[in-house]
Amino acid sequence: MDLIAELRATLGAAHVLCGADAAPKAHDPTGKRRWTPLAVARPATTDEVAAVLRLAAKARVPVVPVSGNTGLAGGTLAEGALMLSLDRMNRIREIRPAARVAVVEAGVILSRLHEAAEEHGLYFPLWFGARGSAMIGGALSTNAGGSNVLRYGNTRALCLGLEVVLADGRVMNLMGALHKDNSGLDLKDLFIGAEGTLGIITAAVMKLVPKPAAYATAMVAAPSLPAALDLLNRLQSASGGAVEAFEYMPPSYMARYALCHPEARPPFEATHPVTLLVELGATAPRDAIPGPDGAPPVVTLLEETLAAMMDEGLVSDAIVARTETQRMEMWSRREAAAEITFSRQPLVDNDIAVPLDRVEDFVRLMAEKLPALDPGAEDITVAHLGDGNLHYTVWPTSADPALHDRIRAGVEDVVQDLGGSFSAEHGVGVSKLPTMVRRKDAVALDVMRAIKAALDPDSLLNPGKLIP
Repeated sequence: MDLIAELRATLGAAHVLCGADAAPKAHDPTGKRRWTPLAVARPATTDEVAAVLRLAAKARVPVVPVSGNTGLAGGTLAEGALMLSLDRMNRIREIRPAARVAVVEAGVILSRLHEAAEEHGLYFPLWFGARGSAMIGGALSTNAGGSNVLRYGNTRALCLGLEVVLADGRVMNLMGALHKDNSGLDLKDLFIGAEGTLGIITAAVMKLVPKPAAYATAMVAAPSLPAALDLLNRLQSASGGAVEAFEYMPPSYMARYALCHPEARPPFEATHPVTLLVELGATAPRDAIPGPDGAPPVVTLLEETLAAMMDEGLVSDAIVARTETQRMEMWSRREAAAEITFSRQPLVDNDIAVPLDRVEDFVRLMAEKLPALDPGAEDITVAHLGDGNLHYTVWPTSADPALHDRIRAGVEDVVQDLGGSFSAEHGVGVSKLPTMVRRKDAVALDVMRAIKAALDPDSLLNPGKLIP
């Protein structure tokens, strides 16, 4: 209670939430995990974050940071802990169009940064379904991915600088906007993907890119995943690397989408082994200015590539968006993934990555393996096929935790044999801690623990997450 009184004196009583007032932060978006935090502190400045951490360190109270609270791995589980919400640190401090950077605080919502960048003819290329509520701090802390990783990289690749408050309240200023800086260890990368276990990210310098002046978007049916990969490689070569998204939806996904959205018309009359959402973005006028037929050259390029591959039997069908409404309709089908996945319970969700040419092997091997692990279980997959990231979900026949662990271990076996990763873009949180024990290199885990001990010797920052 002394800590809460001190927090209220520091932040103002209205910004220290307890009891029912803290309830909105006391569960994850899936509803599977619920907890009772000691309180939710809502600082508005970096200095206030530092003050909160100093008070928590003095009281030896764990601190769990939270941004938009859209994570799926349990990274904000905070039973009895002080939650530190960054939602009031929501200022876009500066946009520098000539340098193509944005200086933003951790509580800036992604969609707001998208809008601010667009005012300057620029684009912040981190794009996923939760962009309307996810915040920069959370994206950095989990090294979030999304649909545009294929062209622009994940969050780590988009970050030039960070401001971080350490466990003892010291502020580390790494806010340079430099593309080259060899002045010692690249410490900012240590905190990106650390899920708040090493320090609290309060601000960042993020890269902006030219906003595409024209898009070419299509739903494409392919006879196989190797044919889809051939299409990706041809489009990359023909467009000079302009493929922004290449998303895979198998028949199980399409069937579940139709069940959840009976009002939506299917893209094709027939069911195909592979359905893709393909998008190219053109920034050069030569590719974006409509020709005599009214179509931008990037759209013509996509149509010609699809037509050539249809003649070869490598594309079965295709529909190219002619309007922005049609484009958004195509994207709504893909962005319903979370809704579709969580439309059934219980579930075992897996966020894995394999080399691009092993995606077909993963799908085939799991189709063979799952019936042995849980006869009667069903699976559903949606994937960022362009970077090998699959969201592979199993709907098991019971809620038995031991069964769920066996399924996870079975998925891990296949992923490991294919040279993949058991965590691609959602982070580790608490849900993948057993997997970290089973699969992560033992020396790597020792190094992680040593770094944690050096920066947070009392283990007060998001304890029990990421590092077993």
